[in-house]
Amino acid sequence: MTTTTAVNENASLIEVFSAIQGEGLNVGTRQIFIRFAFCDLRCHFCDSAHTWNAPATCRIEQTPGSRDFEICSNPVSLSMLIEWVERQNIPCLHDSISLTGGEPLLHARFLSKFLPKIRLTTGLPIYLESGGHRPQQLAMILPYLDSVGMDLKLPSVSGESRWQEHENFLQICYEAQIEIFVKIIISQNTNPAELKRSAELVAAVNPAIPVFLQPVTPLGSTEQLTDFPLIVPTPKQVIDWQALMKNFLKSVRVVPQTHKMINQL
Repeated sequence: MTTTTAVNENASLIEVFSAIQGEGLNVGTRQIFIRFAFCDLRCHFCDSAHTWNAPATCRIEQTPGSRDFEICSNPVSLSMLIEWVERQNIPCLHDSISLTGGEPLLHARFLSKFLPKIRLTTGLPIYLESGGHRPQQLAMILPYLDSVGMDLKLPSVSGESRWQEHENFLQICYEAQIEIFVKIIISQNTNPAELKRSAELVAAVNPAIPVFLQPVTPLGSTEQLTDFPLIVPTPKQVIDWQALMKNFLKSVRVVPQTHKMINQL
C-alpha cells in the first residue's frame, strides 16, 4: 500500500468510535468518527502520528461512547465498514459522520463508493477533516460531502508548506457551495507573516469563510510525538494574531482543542 489512494473496495483504518467533536465549527457536537490510516504529511506538532502508517489491526467501538473496542484486521471491506457505522447510528444521537485520520483523502476511491451508501443508510451529514493539500482527491468525493474542515499548515509550526494546494482546495469547496472552514494550529513559534499570508489566501476565496486559531494544547504525556517541543503561545500573541487576521477576514475565532480537555481522544 502506498500513500496515494487505497484499493477501491478496502481501506486501512485506525478506529471507528462515537465521541464529541472538539475542534472547529462543529465543536461540541456528537459524531461517529471514522479514523483512516496513512498520512503523507509529517507535521511537527501532529498529535496523531500513530496514523502515519497502517497497523495490522484497527479497533471498532461496539457501543457508542462506551470505549468497548473490539480488534479487527486491516484492511477493512466496504461492507464491513458500513455495518460498523450502522451499528453506531443510534437514532437521534449523532449529528454527523466525521472522516478523519491520518489523511482521509488518501482513500478517495474507497470513499467515492462508501459515502453514497452510508449517507443513504444513516441519513447523517458527512464532515471531512483534511490537511487541505489534495484538491484532486477532494473533487472525487465532493458530491457526497456536507462540510469540510481544512487544516492550513503554517511552515513555522508544522514544517509543511502547502500554500497553492490550500488555495485550490478552498476554491473547489467554495465553488461547490460546500460548508468550509479553516483550522490553523498556532504556537509560540508562529511567524505572523504566515498568518497574514493565510488570511489573504482565505480572503481571496471568500472573506466570510470562518477561520479557527487553535493554540497548541499540551495535555497529557502522549502529546510529544515529535522532536519539536510544544510551546503554547502567550495571551498577547493570540490576541495580536487574531487582530492581524481580522484585518482581512470577517470571522476569526480562537478555540482550543476542547476534546483534550474532556478526555474525548
